Amino acid sequence: MKIYSNKILNGDCLKELKKIPDKTFDLVFADPPYNLQIGEKLTRPDSSKVNGVNDNWDQFDNFKHYDDFSKAWLIECKRILKDNGSIWVIGSYHNIFRLGYHLQNLDYWLLNDVIWRKNNPMPNFRGTRFTNAHETLIWASKNKKSKYTFNYQSLKCLNDDLQMRSDWTFPICGGKERLKKNGKKIHSTQKPEVLLHRIILATTNKGDSIFDPFLGTGTSAVVSKKLGRIYCGIEKDKIYFNAAKERIDRAKKIEDNYLDTIKNNKSKPRIPFGSLVELGIIKPGTSLMDSKKKINAKIMVDGSIKYKESEGSIHKVAAKIMGTESCNGWTYWHYNLNGSTVLIDSLRQKFISENKS
Repeated sequence: MKIYSNKILNGDCLKELKKIPDKTFDLVFADPPYNLQIGEKLTRPDSSKVNGVNDNWDQFDNFKHYDDFSKAWLIECKRILKDNGSIWVIGSYHNIFRLGYHLQNLDYWLLNDVIWRKNNPMPNFRGTRFTNAHETLIWASKNKKSKYTFNYQSLKCLNDDLQMRSDWTFPICGGKERLKKNGKKIHSTQKPEVLLHRIILATTNKGDSIFDPFLGTGTSAVVSKKLGRIYCGIEKDKIYFNAAKERIDRAKKIEDNYLDTIKNNKSKPRIPFGSLVELGIIKPGTSLMDSKKKINAKIMVDGSIKYKESEGSIHKVAAKIMGTESCNGWTYWHYNLNGSTVLIDSLRQKFISENKS
């Protein structure tokens, strides 16, 4: 709905959530209170206070209070998610296991847990535990049957043609990106834009709608705007809300021409070579050649091809000639078109373009 398009709301998360219609958003990103169990004030060696530990918004009376709150907002987020939507929840060891428990009990379908490894974590000032150098994200679809978005090819390209792993190394938010007023951080746990960039790029498409129930200083909305997504968020704290609003207003959307991402192979229409033969696009008896014209195979009436003693699909015969387990026949075989040697894949691409719905 337009009322929730590129809009941020200053109010109580649960109250505002209840006003949103069912199945409104494609993705939810939630960075809820962590309910840190420190027990006393934490200070640095110079006696200065460590923020992010004693903020009022992170305080709950007991675990039941926190669990009731968590379950309530997760129920509402599931309701406002579209059927093929998904959710990201981030937390620390203080709360992420409780959140995962509620996600599963509410019939979300867990897809991955992702480790955000911080290459510049806050030191352990007391020296009584390991340095907390990571946070955990849970990615889940609305339910088991959801056809959620996952831009596998784009992530692979982002990672130098290697599959993207579930451990990500990014610094904590700092430098010019960190919002400050009078030299002090506006928000103690502001998330870095690079983290949201990967999440949004991975699990949404241009024009999708993204909701953040704990907007803070607006990182999710800023990155959504830059990447051509529709954003919406709720923030209770007036100072955070105003900072987020100013920050979002300053953000510039990347030009539409540069927002396209690589399509997954599964999203591309599958056209068997035999279909081109059946449709008369290429005829039985036509010669197929390799790029050097040293191999000459013939097309059979059933879409198979034959070369000497080898016969089978365009892929199987090409693999046997190459001496490999597999080979993409579409990019191996050529045919003669008015005296020019042309890849047979050009026939497939032409057929796809002429038959777009």
